[in-house]
Amino acid sequence: MALSVRNDQVEVTVLLPCLNEAETLEVCISKARRALDELGIEGEVLVSDNGSTDGSQEIAVRAGARVSHAPIKGYGGALINGLDQARGRYVIMADADDSYDLSNLEPFVEALRSGHDVVMGNRFRGGIAPGAMPVLHRYLGNPVLSWLGRRLFNLKIGDFHCGIRGFDRDRIRQLQPCMPGMEFASELVVRAALNGYDIVEVPTTLSPDGRSRPPHLRTWRDGWRHLRFLLVFAPRKTLIWPGAALFLGGLVGTSLLELGPLVVGGIGFDVSTLVYTCLAMLVGAQLLLFGAFAQIYGRYEGITNLRQADRWSKYLKLETCTAGGVALILLGLVGTIVAIATWGASGFGSQDVSATMRVVLPSSTAIGLGATLIFAGLFFSLLSLRRVSAAVADQEVASPSTLATTAG
Repeated sequence: MALSVRNDQVEVTVLLPCLNEAETLEVCISKARRALDELGIEGEVLVSDNGSTDGSQEIAVRAGARVSHAPIKGYGGALINGLDQARGRYVIMADADDSYDLSNLEPFVEALRSGHDVVMGNRFRGGIAPGAMPVLHRYLGNPVLSWLGRRLFNLKIGDFHCGIRGFDRDRIRQLQPCMPGMEFASELVVRAALNGYDIVEVPTTLSPDGRSRPPHLRTWRDGWRHLRFLLVFAPRKTLIWPGAALFLGGLVGTSLLELGPLVVGGIGFDVSTLVYTCLAMLVGAQLLLFGAFAQIYGRYEGITNLRQADRWSKYLKLETCTAGGVALILLGLVGTIVAIATWGASGFGSQDVSATMRVVLPSSTAIGLGATLIFAGLFFSLLSLRRVSAAVADQEVASPSTLATTAG
């Protein structure tokens, strides 16, 4: 992201992402300008245009806004460009569909002046007009994603995806947001939370948008993109902890069933259960490794805790993984040889399937885990091969001002 020079005379930039919003853009700009004037704020309205073909650019200029062309397509692309081009100390972003109350910016400005880094609007506290939010979004999508965001990132936010929010321009620029689509809304608040920013909510209202065409938002596609982003940004809670639980459960089950049948609460467990405990070990180990890789990648991108990522980096060195992997493979080969020798002692005839499987299944699992561990070391080596420029960037990421903490 190229740095732009901020005009210290401009306190607030009202940022409107735009893609063919000719029907509602002028009224949004007028409301924002009037609100700034009534508050006595030196401000501007910036329209970050995403390639409109309906004359939105000309409408914006006539209404008194500044227009900037966003080269990256998408909601996030427009906002990233606007963040780069904004001249104000504070930025208040909102949709250009006339659904948010741009005539009432005072709560956002007051909270920003009080020192909060991010000020989120809360539509459920401020009021949602009939027909303003689809039933699926109001009672399923937004509550579920907001709950998940609170659980994964320890946030106390009731409306995780409200489209109107304010923030300190330079503080958010330090986070270097990069999501080009609708998931930018999640990225902004998640990155801010992971970096310990001060986030607060203020009530806001939501009205039916004034457009005659359907909105750009696609319920299932964009909902999935938000969900995917939340899960990927919290690798400990979504990958590492479940993987550890699955692996340890499988290890305990395999160790017990290897000795013989097991009865718990009147229910018998035997070789068929052993198959699934071995599977649990394999799947759990892969979840753990994927979670570790996610944290290491996040460390390079400045979104996870440095100590945790460095700890994984020590464990996943090629030499360490190769040594552990070879040991597991040898252990599995020993079990395989024992199974073959036992079969040979009977003249390679019929076998006691139950007794044989108690040796073969753990042995093959050990071989599989060993191979997985070796390849994990190779992958980490590839992941850690970085250019000099990237290494320099790491030093900047590791500085006290930008070091992130993880909630995942």
